[in-house]
Formats: sequence, structure tokens, C-alpha cells
Amino acid sequence: MVSRSILSLSLFLYLSFFSLLSPSESESDGKVSLELYYESLCPYCSNFIVNYLPQIFKKDLISIVDLKLYPWGNAKLKPNATFVCQHGEYECLLDTIEACAIDIWPELSKHFSFISCVENLVYQHKYQEWESCFEKLGLDPEPINQCYTSEHGKELELQYAAETDALQPPHKYVPWVVVNGEPLYEDYENFLSYICEAYKGSDAPESCAKVSILRQVRAKPEHSVCNIEREVSAWEK
Repeated sequence: MVSRSILSLSLFLYLSFFSLLSPSESESDGKVSLELYYESLCPYCSNFIVNYLPQIFKKDLISIVDLKLYPWGNAKLKPNATFVCQHGEYECLLDTIEACAIDIWPELSKHFSFISCVENLVYQHKYQEWESCFEKLGLDPEPINQCYTSEHGKELELQYAAETDALQPPHKYVPWVVVNGEPLYEDYENFLSYICEAYKGSDAPESCAKVSILRQVRAKPEHSVCNIEREVSAWEK
């Protein structure tokens, strides 16, 4: 079982390497690439997903953005291909559930709705009620249940581990927001302004005119991240 998991991880690393060499879908269609590397129980991640990220779904913005989510964050792989998460076993569970949602419902609007619902419960300190999101959104829970209770859920997380570990520069904390390959560091809450600056199309969204003004007046957040150095002792158990 262990050798199979290690083989799967090696395959994912191999595929991730070649994906870096190929033009991304966002580059080919003129969209701006927006990537969020996060972990489910980091309060700053849930705050960003619930209160900031939905802004891209404005009619004139979503058409220029290619959003991808990576639910792994500061988790650590052990030598036996198991992993531990910064905020405990429940975070590993929710990370895997959200990875399954992305895989099962590849359409952005569908998997983001589910993840946003789960993270809203995290934000309210009610994350153990995550299964209520199925009923709220009218979704069938069975595909998710089958995914996270099987090896497939683990393999998805190993894929996100490989993709997160391949980041250049390496991530230092989460949320780690990247626009067209460039990390925003602690200025991630101003991600919309970076998207507008990165967009090279002639039909710039009207929303971008307001974004540049907001960036100038908004104070830069301080320490609103979950650092990778924290809770090292928990990782080493």
C-alpha cells in the first residue's frame, strides 16, 4: 500500500513538472491566472475565501480570470506517504473533501460554491457541520463520501502536495495568492488590483477603475497569515 502511494506521488510530481513547461490555459485564452494555495482551517484562508474571493464573480471580472484552488497549505508529508496538517486531523479531512469537490465538480461555479459554503462554516466556527452544505446547495453527497473515504481522496491531496511544493518561490504561509505566476505575499487582499494590472486585453472590465482607488486607501494587512513555521511539534508527532 505504501509503495503504491509513493508511486502515485512520483507520477504526480512527473506530471506537475511537465505542466510547468506547457502554456497554461489562462495564458492561451488571455485570462489572468489566479491561484490560491490554502488550508481549510486557517482562519485567514476562510476569511479570504468567504469575504474577498467572491468578488471575482462580478460579471465583468470572471470572464478574465482563471481561478484554481489548491487545498493543501502547510501540511507535511511523512516518509510513509501519509500526511499531517497544521490544524489537526479535521483539517486533513476538510482539505481532502475540498480536493474531492474540485475533482468531482470541475466547473468553477459548482465546486467554489461548495468550498465557500464549507469555509463559511469554518469562519463561523461551525466546521463540523460541513455536511449541511449538500442540502443547502442541492448536491448529492455520495460522490464526495466515496472520494474522501477511498485512496482517490488521498491521491488528490498528494497531487496538491506536489504542486504546492513545486512553487517558486516556495510559499512561506497561507493564504498564498499567486497572479500570473507572481506571489502577492501579505498584500493578497488587494488581489483584484493585481488581476487588473496583469490583464492585457483591450476590453478592460469597468470594475478595475474602482479597484485601483481601493488599493491606495486600504491598509496593508499585518500577520494575517498562517505561517509555515508554526506548530512544528504537531507535524513531527
